[in-house]
Amino acid sequence: MSNGGKRNCILCGEPIPDWLISFEGVKPGVYVCENCISTAFEVLKENAEKDIHESSPSSAIIQENPADIPTPSELKAHLDRYIIGQDKAKKVLSVSVYNHYKRIFKKDAVDPQVEIDKSNILLLGPSGSGKTLLARTLAKKLNVPFAIADATTVTEAGYVGDDVENILLRLIQNADGDIEKAQKGIIFIDEIDKIARKSENRSITRDVSGEGVQQALLKIIEGTVSDVPPGGGRKHPYQEMIKIDTTNILFICGGAFVGLDKLIAERTSRKTIGFGEENHHHSPSLSELYSNIHPDDLVKFGLIPELIGRLPVIVGLDELDKEALIRIITEPDNSILKQFSEMLKLDNADLDFHADAIEAVAETALNRKTGARGIRSIFEKLMNDVMYELPDIPGKKTVIVTKECITENARPEITVSPLP
Repeated sequence: MSNGGKRNCILCGEPIPDWLISFEGVKPGVYVCENCISTAFEVLKENAEKDIHESSPSSAIIQENPADIPTPSELKAHLDRYIIGQDKAKKVLSVSVYNHYKRIFKKDAVDPQVEIDKSNILLLGPSGSGKTLLARTLAKKLNVPFAIADATTVTEAGYVGDDVENILLRLIQNADGDIEKAQKGIIFIDEIDKIARKSENRSITRDVSGEGVQQALLKIIEGTVSDVPPGGGRKHPYQEMIKIDTTNILFICGGAFVGLDKLIAERTSRKTIGFGEENHHHSPSLSELYSNIHPDDLVKFGLIPELIGRLPVIVGLDELDKEALIRIITEPDNSILKQFSEMLKLDNADLDFHADAIEAVAETALNRKTGARGIRSIFEKLMNDVMYELPDIPGKKTVIVTKECITENARPEITVSPLP
């Protein structure tokens, strides 16, 4: 404020000499001295930096805060929200993932003479049993980069197809180019069973989609520094490479392994002959057989021993029965039924999906042997015409789906309540 023609700072009250820079506010005669302006600027700057830090997405893994790594029980509880059944697989995966990140972030607390190896995971189970969903859901909970690769698209170096390094490129891309972040991510390699050798005997000829690919995958799975072409495709001498260390990347491999159950049954049945007549009447389930798996079974199937050794955690998934499929359709937080209900609400419509229609969808998926993977395609085909028409129909609508819509291809009924 002004005092007899003198200028005083409105904040500190000190007089402002003529030679000192001041700020005159929107109200005439109101001044702020240079010192107060400088102090206010520093306070605002500190608060802004604090706000940015606190509002940034939190991630136990990325921030490297071991105390915040979810415990196995917390990880399984999260999986239970989105995946029905597969309790054994959930527990094994939760413990393995917890131990993996504990190994990374608590290494300073470990005896330096003891090096804890990485425990990658092999998931065995029929198509549609939830292998990919388990891996993806865990990665989302941990807020780490996640990439999916199909082993069948990878070929040995020198042949037409993907190099194994392109798998790492997908992870880097999903980490927004942050190499440090990508080096603590998760990669899921599907269809690993499709690159098995055709026989146990090593062939003198090159195997484009078998042992050669397994050897190439082995290098990145066990931990190495790889040179990744930034634009994908094949490497060439003049291309600048991205270097990424795979030592702390968790690899989860999955496959249906059709026929592996017979190898396990053959081996285990030989051991039970003569120990009781009841053994001849019990046909073990797929999960029971997988619980008795031995590395030699995988070698006979066609995986190389070195690769098996780098996938020490082996877990079999249960086959999905009708009851499990019904629960998958209705119960998870992101169930297909809830997804379509929400989509219809956006067009001012409710979904009335009868219980016997849900049962029919489960039976159809079961008969097609597609597991949970085939449920969405059934829904999409069923609702396509309805969702085409709904936006053009005024008023409050209800879409009614009966059993006949599934079993006899009947059209879902749309009822309309006029707008008030």
